[in-house]
Amino acid sequence: MAARTKARKLALDVLFAAELREEKPTEVLAQRGRPNQGELAEYPHAVRIIEGVERNAERIDELISTYATGWTLDRMPVVDRNILRMGLFELLWVDDVPDGVAVSEAVSLATELSTDESPRFVNGLLARIQQLKPSLSV
Repeated sequence: MAARTKARKLALDVLFAAELREEKPTEVLAQRGRPNQGELAEYPHAVRIIEGVERNAERIDELISTYATGWTLDRMPVVDRNILRMGLFELLWVDDVPDGVAVSEAVSLATELSTDESPRFVNGLLARIQQLKPSLSV
């Protein structure tokens, strides 16, 4: 498995735990041994995603709420919500990850870790944001 794929799984784990504990993702990250211990040192992309999602959380959630037709953030499964947050962060703020890779990695996580409907939902929403990317202010 590629390092960035592992990094995304680790980031999702931290974001998911933070939401369930009602803590900031960076606090959960610190509890896991940041900055240079164990798996976090091996996967700097995970740290970048976690910090980026936290830093841009308001705008990310606003975009998800705007473009998730028929769904509110509260109604989405926690795992889907956090996969979308990661995917949006990579799409809009990470220049060294191609848009198609950000979308396909998010869909892959949804396929592996969420409901049967989740991959299509994640793909649809992220593809829409990808199309609108040139006109979005971040």
